[in-house]
Amino acid sequence: MSILVLAEHHDGHLAEGTAHVVAAARQIAEHSGADIDVLVAGEGVAAIAEAAAGLEGVARVRVADHAVYGHQLAEPLGDLLVALADDYSHVLAAGSTTGKNALPRLAALKGTQQISEIIAVVSADTFKRPVYAGNAIATVQSADALKVITVRPTAFDAVAEGGSASVEAVDTVVDNDLSSFIDEKLAQSDRPELGSAKVVVSGGRGMGNGENFKLLDGVADKLGAAIGASRAAVDAGFVPNDMQVGQTGKIVAPDLYIAVGISGAIQHMAGMKDSKIIVAINKDEEAPIFQVADYGLVGDLFELVPELEKKL
Repeated sequence: MSILVLAEHHDGHLAEGTAHVVAAARQIAEHSGADIDVLVAGEGVAAIAEAAAGLEGVARVRVADHAVYGHQLAEPLGDLLVALADDYSHVLAAGSTTGKNALPRLAALKGTQQISEIIAVVSADTFKRPVYAGNAIATVQSADALKVITVRPTAFDAVAEGGSASVEAVDTVVDNDLSSFIDEKLAQSDRPELGSAKVVVSGGRGMGNGENFKLLDGVADKLGAAIGASRAAVDAGFVPNDMQVGQTGKIVAPDLYIAVGISGAIQHMAGMKDSKIIVAINKDEEAPIFQVADYGLVGDLFELVPELEKKL
């Protein structure tokens, strides 16, 4: 039996997270000897399929190119996965909006249990995943014939390019009368995408209001960083929720994470504590964020952030 990875793509480009999921699949394959297939489902996805074929470790790319898969809606994507699943022992996807949308549907329709957000592969049937906001790691063993798994991309290093997988068409076209695509409104930004940025600068409730978030722009510009926020800042209406970092937001693991005016609630730290270097700026020297920070600066952020920008 083989392993199937659901490719994620946006605006005609293969999402970076797919290479991280393939890395997890390769670790499973080392234990089971299985081949790795990648499924690219969408409309007009030939270029995306070619990019997927270039990922190291991929044996075959299966392409479902049809209008019904155009926006990766859960209903047709789930039905497509059900139609293909009998050929596979494992089906993997990133723990992203797309993966969290489609894979639970596959698991339910196939009567199997999903294993969510794995961070390590122990063997072909045993995996590690965080629980209790990352304060404990559960080791989960599955006896299901089909293992449906979402992967936390930040936990696995992306595979390199340079593969030469074969590409073949999937003729399965499912009916979808349960959902329809109406519209999407996309945030436009010149900054790196938050989930894959190498540097992230985040603001919290200590920023005071949304206008003050502009203080972070200068530092972010100097560092080529994405800007994030704590849930407290989002709930207060300072910034939109697509900037939220944390257990119920985006999980990030950049090379450098700068937390400004963030106290360090357990839910926030669950989303960023795997960052390689963590810098915290907060006026409260007892703030929990300092327990995970590599560097801490105690003081008034409204004085320290402009000074930091000037030094940079």
